[in-house]
Amino acid sequence: MFGRLFGRVFGSGEKLNDLVAQLRPDLSRESLGVGPDFPGVVPNPLLSGEARKRNAELRTGELALGVLVDWREVSSDGSPRVVLMFDVETAGGVSFRGVADQDLTITELTRLAPGQTLPVRYRPAVMDHYVALARDADPAHVQRLSEEIASRKRT
Repeated sequence: MFGRLFGRVFGSGEKLNDLVAQLRPDLSRESLGVGPDFPGVVPNPLLSGEARKRNAELRTGELALGVLVDWREVSSDGSPRVVLMFDVETAGGVSFRGVADQDLTITELTRLAPGQTLPVRYRPAVMDHYVALARDADPAHVQRLSEEIASRKRT
């Protein structure tokens, strides 16, 4: 209900994305390195039914590896909310720019470094650039995936 009211008050989702890009140019599609198919960063994902659904699907998504390119802090109320940009490589050999909208602890935030490789989850059926940190990933599975990707690059 709130999403529909929000849409009526602030216009279409596209207008909202344009507004977010004007207010936060560092969160624009161009700045994040994604194309026009990227739905954009939601000002408050807790108020968006679509964002809640996407996050639930990402929790069970396919495992991939993401090399951290950069990040932007969206808010620092409580635990910091951060948009992370990854160059993602999947088990199937697909590469794409992935964007994760995550709440991190202060400790996690201070440990971020460009070039870090982290396990992420994505939705292969959607391929909308959204990914999520795979904090629950089995280290042995991540290692196998890393070896598989590395062997493919050697050949």
